Amino acid sequence: MALKGNLRDFTITQLLNLINLAQKTGLLVIEGPGETARINFRQGKLAYAQLGDEDGSLASILYKTRKISQSQYRLLLERASGMTDKELGLLLINAGYLTQDDILTSLQTYFIDVVRRLFTWVEGFFRFDQDVTPPDGKITIRMDLENLIIEGARQLREWEQLQEEIPSLDMALKFTDRPGTNIQKVNLSLEEWRVVSYVNPKNTIRQIARATKMNDLEIRRVVYGLIQAGLVEIVRPEGAPAPRPQTQQLPRQFPTPDKEEQKSLVNRLINRIRSL
Repeated sequence: MALKGNLRDFTITQLLNLINLAQKTGLLVIEGPGETARINFRQGKLAYAQLGDEDGSLASILYKTRKISQSQYRLLLERASGMTDKELGLLLINAGYLTQDDILTSLQTYFIDVVRRLFTWVEGFFRFDQDVTPPDGKITIRMDLENLIIEGARQLREWEQLQEEIPSLDMALKFTDRPGTNIQKVNLSLEEWRVVSYVNPKNTIRQIARATKMNDLEIRRVVYGLIQAGLVEIVRPEGAPAPRPQTQQLPRQFPTPDKEEQKSLVNRLINRIRSL
């Protein structure tokens, strides 16, 4: 029987910790807001990751991690379209274009990025299927989860703080009145400049996020920095009705606040995973 649950009760970080502690092999399927992630584990270690319909082929990953150029990527699409990732990897290694370490490093970077993007998912459902292996022909890795778990816990705390500071992405931004301040002289990052270019009371933060291709955490992080710098402030979008009071609460770390009950619940879940 598969282990199933709701992300409102257990965060991604807690799921990774349970799989790590129980040293399980199988597939974790997470149905989030609009897409589904599939994460494979082998004896409690990260083996493979795929997010939605995103192109997770070896050629695409090597291009995204800048191991091959755009022209080389196009050439691989034309001449190696019928190959599996394992076959393509052997071809590139034998031809001397890349080393085995190049390929494994690129895959690890991509798989970690997929898992990182899940840390802000607070709505959805999960299912762990025992002994389900990655798709045939895919190259797998063996990566310890401890550092990812620590990073996920830190990112969750940051996410909760940013949600308190910026509770709604349906609000807009406008520049603050700061006489004598020349924004051209302000030292902003590339991401901050991209957001600044869309600052207008007509544009919601959500619309800016879509235009700049940022996820909820990234846009909140940038907007919070601009607010702290005194450059922008949050306002109601022009023409928008007064917002209704929000009653939605952040997901609890555990279904119970009692520490002893939390410990007992985790132990029961670990035993249940081990018994699958």
